[in-house]
Amino acid sequence: MTREDCQRLDAADRLAPLRAKFDLPPGVIYMDGNSLGPLPRAVKERVDHVIAHEWREGLIRSWNAARWIELPQRVGAAIAPIIGAAAHEVVAADSTSVNLFKVLSAALALQPGRTAILSEEDNFPTDLYIAEGLIAQLGAMHRLRLVGADAIAGAIGADTAVLMLTHVNYRTGAMHDMAALTRLAHEHGALVVWDLSHSAGAVPVDLHAADADFAVGCGYKFLNGGPGAPAYLYVAKRHQERFSQPLSGWLGHAAPFAFEGRYRPGAGVSRYICGTPAVLAMSALEEAVLLMREAEMRAVRAKSVALADLFIRLIEERCSGQGLRLVSPRDAAKRGSQVSIAHVEGYALMQALIARGVIGDFRPPDIARFGITPLYQRYVDMWDAVDILRDVLAGRAWDRPEFKRRAAVV
Repeated sequence: MTREDCQRLDAADRLAPLRAKFDLPPGVIYMDGNSLGPLPRAVKERVDHVIAHEWREGLIRSWNAARWIELPQRVGAAIAPIIGAAAHEVVAADSTSVNLFKVLSAALALQPGRTAILSEEDNFPTDLYIAEGLIAQLGAMHRLRLVGADAIAGAIGADTAVLMLTHVNYRTGAMHDMAALTRLAHEHGALVVWDLSHSAGAVPVDLHAADADFAVGCGYKFLNGGPGAPAYLYVAKRHQERFSQPLSGWLGHAAPFAFEGRYRPGAGVSRYICGTPAVLAMSALEEAVLLMREAEMRAVRAKSVALADLFIRLIEERCSGQGLRLVSPRDAAKRGSQVSIAHVEGYALMQALIARGVIGDFRPPDIARFGITPLYQRYVDMWDAVDILRDVLAGRAWDRPEFKRRAAVV
């Protein structure tokens, strides 16, 4: 494989025109879309319009005239096809952590007599923190049981109330078999909560086919909704009317503007809304999701696999003997849309790469993480990124003191 071969692949790529719809800075190979997606050009235009016209001119009238009040349901409905859900099963609201608190509370309430929340020991930390906090809030009547990824299936038992998993592991990119684990959990009487933060918009997700119960996810990674973008949650229709989630804010009320003295939960998934939507952020997310839906997910996944396989191959061919170790699964069927490489100086290595215009990120203890994002990445980017990686390793650029000073965000 040569750089010219990569250019030929780019020329034949049907997703290539989408790259122009992102406002990418020159001289940068961006491989951190699994932490923060770049700016879609349409998002800037949409937010400018909301500020200049809907807010400045419409003022409070825009809650009706611009349909601001409908944003949680409207954005949720736009996300729904990306995760294999129906429009009435998804709302956009709050953060992933807050939404996890809501749906995990709901799931536990539906499982009286069962006391265990089962999860992976390498799950994303905030998911585990939320579970711990909820257990304390409920009087320590439940327990959080953590096992290795390979032990999950055997750990589901009669006491398991909820299996809580992240579909794609944030550190390694390893991907769970959602349908198989959900089916196994249901056979044991457990409910399942899936965190889709590292999969939605990057790999095909079909919550209906998997018969999933609940799911949450963020809007700022592969969905490109902007820093701190609102999150979303999914509740299967069969569960929606059975429980009122614990954050019973006014916009989850059946009639918010009746200003009644007591709470009555709204119909369906709308009861999982809590407070007033962040209109600017929600508008940005809506526009980004509409762009995401221009691409067919099978094509996105096919290119993701091809890019990642090429990246791994080039690293192993061109950076052999430089102390790198592949952490992500080699089998694409078990890997999400990222490639994680271990190096004894993983943090400093990534800082040296960023200084050269290859932007990924670092995860402890030693992982340099590279997001694979097919909407705007090219095959030639994989070649050029590895070219720079080879130079950084060969010249030990990572050994400079400035690259070893830890910043607040890694």
